[in-house]
Amino acid sequence: MKMPGLKKLVAALCVAGMTMPVWADADPSERERALEQRVADLERMVQQLLAEREDDSEDPAPQVRAELDELRTEVARLDTEKAGQVIRPGTNFGFGGFVKHDMMYSRYSGGSVAPQNILRDFYVAGALPVGGESSTTDFDTHARETRFFFNVERPEDGLQGYIEFDFSSRTGGDERLTNATSPSIRHMFVRWNNLLAGQHWSTFQNVGALPENLDFVGPAESTIFVRQAQIRYTNGPWQFSLENPETTVTPFGGGGRIVTDTASVPDFVLRYNHSAEWGSFVAAFLARQLGIDGPAGTSRETSLAFSLSGKFDIGRNDIRWMFSGGSGIGRYLGLNTANDAVLDANGNLDAIDAYGAFLSYRHFWSDQWRSNFTLSGFRADNETDLTGMGVTKRAESAHVNLIYQANSRLRFGAEYIYGRREIESGASGNMNRLQFSTIYAF
Repeated sequence: MKMPGLKKLVAALCVAGMTMPVWADADPSERERALEQRVADLERMVQQLLAEREDDSEDPAPQVRAELDELRTEVARLDTEKAGQVIRPGTNFGFGGFVKHDMMYSRYSGGSVAPQNILRDFYVAGALPVGGESSTTDFDTHARETRFFFNVERPEDGLQGYIEFDFSSRTGGDERLTNATSPSIRHMFVRWNNLLAGQHWSTFQNVGALPENLDFVGPAESTIFVRQAQIRYTNGPWQFSLENPETTVTPFGGGGRIVTDTASVPDFVLRYNHSAEWGSFVAAFLARQLGIDGPAGTSRETSLAFSLSGKFDIGRNDIRWMFSGGSGIGRYLGLNTANDAVLDANGNLDAIDAYGAFLSYRHFWSDQWRSNFTLSGFRADNETDLTGMGVTKRAESAHVNLIYQANSRLRFGAEYIYGRREIESGASGNMNRLQFSTIYAF
């Protein structure tokens, strides 16, 4: 007989019974979880008891089983009670994002690209080297496009809070040992009914028209692409926003970009959205004040720009397009391929005209295979007497990819990118890149 082990177990059962929680004031779901845990603990104790007692004539197991049956009855009653409750709207929490890994083979005709340069991670037309005597080839791999978001909504109050991070920032480490990179904020805003306040895509940008490229942006030289703080009001198809102002300037005669952080009024965007069975169309207009404070005094210049974009559905396939331009469109277009303005000899701002357009066709070969074909171009109208001959005159790119959708969450892809940049002096450089990507959305 193994009475000591049995007595120890019975004592444990008694202690467990004395330490059962008080449920009178508890929430039904909490009571149910506590009961389920109690059932699991008692079943485990019974199994231990039966394994140890062997020829012991004293058998407390029936009493424990009776308690188990009583607890199971209570759990079932709570299940029935919960099923009959009306679920009222409350706070809904969401979490999601994706993990993305990229590998890239790149050949640059205009010279080498420095380590840590953004072009090593993503296609940025303004960063393409030009005029080099020899070409270079680089292999790069990273997972910096990985992102995740948190979403909190209270439908009954018309409230939404949203925050999203990615790892595109290179701060926090290098490629020697750990390849660490710090998370950076992409979006962070609160929405109340038709009012949005916080950091989000600029109202001037139509994200729905962007092609499905494996590269981070795709047709980078011709796309409106800005995330910034703003307050936006939506009324049916119309949107109005006041957004963070910023001015980028080319010094008189050329030189490094000046970011002024000088403004007395916000950027203003007016946008119209139209959706139909054939697809969608967006017209957006931008008005802003360019500004700089310098040794020559304060200078202000008015900038007006437009962006037209849309998507045409062709059965399962679609065509996506965008055409944008204007005076001083600068940082909004093509990842700031051209600056907003240039300084003249007197220190006054002269807005730079620039234009960009892309056209992309997406074709589904089957349920699992699809491709995207994209052409893109950019032109800047520089006053070379002011800007010098080292600024970008034109840029263009072509993209073609093949994507395999393994399941609803996982896809693999390969993409070829050709990019070319030419400066006012006539010097040029191009890039040929082959990119492989793995993307798991969750």
